[in-house]
Amino acid sequence: MALTQKLEMRQSQALVMTPQLMQAIKLLQLSSLDLVAYVDAELERNPLLERPAEEDSDAPDPAAAEEADGGAPEASGDWFKQDLETSRTAIEQRLDTDLENVFPDDAGAPVRQSALEPAGYSEWASVGAGGRDGDYNLEAFVSAETTLAGHLAEQLLLTVADPVRRMIGQHLIDLVDEAGYIAGHCSAIAEKLGAPLGEVEAVLRILQSFDPPGVCARNLTECLAIQLNERNRFDPAMQALVEHLELVARRDFAGLKKACGVDDEDLADMIAEIRQLNPKPGNAFGSATVQPIVPDVFVRPSPDGGWLVELNPDTLPKVLINQSYYSEVARTVKKDAEKTYLAECLQTATWLVRALDQRARTILKVATEIVRQQDGFLAHGVQHLRPLNLRTVADAISMHESTVSRVTANKYMATSRGIFELKYFFTSAIASADGGEAHSAESVRHRIKQLIDAESPAEILSDDTIVEKLRQAGIDIARRTVAKYREAMRIPSSVQRRREKQASLDVAG
Repeated sequence: MALTQKLEMRQSQALVMTPQLMQAIKLLQLSSLDLVAYVDAELERNPLLERPAEEDSDAPDPAAAEEADGGAPEASGDWFKQDLETSRTAIEQRLDTDLENVFPDDAGAPVRQSALEPAGYSEWASVGAGGRDGDYNLEAFVSAETTLAGHLAEQLLLTVADPVRRMIGQHLIDLVDEAGYIAGHCSAIAEKLGAPLGEVEAVLRILQSFDPPGVCARNLTECLAIQLNERNRFDPAMQALVEHLELVARRDFAGLKKACGVDDEDLADMIAEIRQLNPKPGNAFGSATVQPIVPDVFVRPSPDGGWLVELNPDTLPKVLINQSYYSEVARTVKKDAEKTYLAECLQTATWLVRALDQRARTILKVATEIVRQQDGFLAHGVQHLRPLNLRTVADAISMHESTVSRVTANKYMATSRGIFELKYFFTSAIASADGGEAHSAESVRHRIKQLIDAESPAEILSDDTIVEKLRQAGIDIARRTVAKYREAMRIPSSVQRRREKQASLDVAG
């Protein structure tokens, strides 16, 4: 059979990644601050975009603008006006197609008007932030000064694997002041998060082991005690000294010697060692101004027992297309370069308004589904987090997993239990041994801890025994997973626990 060359025409469908489509995808993962920066850049770049005045509630009417200018445009400009209107129709049709590829099934869906959304929201779309591909800022390459909160958050990610403990730890880190001290009582924190007091105190002890020594203390005495423990110098005499710091301030050496049970020489050495400690460990880090987290979504109880999910209007900058200016310029431009520039500005402005309106709708849609899935956490606290992944949310709202992933990046939700990043609500799942509903990883950790706490010194549970007990309870889990969870909770091995409990019995006897 001879090989020949020939031309054929075929019809096929394919997703074309236009620049507008790629930019719409990027808009999804921008934070509220990046959103504002992006809109400000577009306002400077595009003359057809403008910020609405505070007193305006409706976009300008092009027909009214024409009447104000003296009626219909001149005949010499009719052909160009028709050309622009034709281009505008084509632009809007193409934009509709592009946006449907990014936000499937969202284009015509009704969105509940939030009580916090401003009037005219459908005309004033929320807008996103970020730079274009060709734009970059040299300041972004400058090394940022490390803050205490960032330093502690990095250590938290490396030390704690349990998502519930991470959430508690991040909340505690947010309460650390510039000097490195925790502001607030553990009981109040536990009540707010709906977590056991013992769990909050356990996470606090983990934070107090972080660098710098003495951080996350609740008072000066505890701060110095942590540093002395780090140096292995917290003996009974030194403990008595840090518990009587008011005597040190009054220079009551006689009272200090009596309280510590030491002589003059030892007391002098102890006070010299105290002076080498850092009473404000947080001051070693940058004192950059802390930017408060502005939530993108508000969640509050509904009168019917459910939850109301609303967008935060403060994170939705507003822009509109200046139709009056567009109509005026359309009647006067004559050069091809000017027509091309005006058409490009119209296309960019129309795309921006539509894309960012869809962005706001998508955030609201994803947040509503997360609230529906994690209503147990909102009602009863962190112990009731359900296993949740991106696919579950994506399937529920008929979107792709990558879209949900971008929406949950750099977005925060304000609840009655605090402000959380949307990604915090996604936790891993442990399969059920009998094919029933999966168990959340946190609940499995809690059950492992309960089994170990209830064991007797004569019957220490090995990891294999724990696996068998969990399978009898309907939890299918591997031994290495049990060991990983046990180590994450800082529970020693069965051999170490047997030694510790036997030693405790010997001391008690």
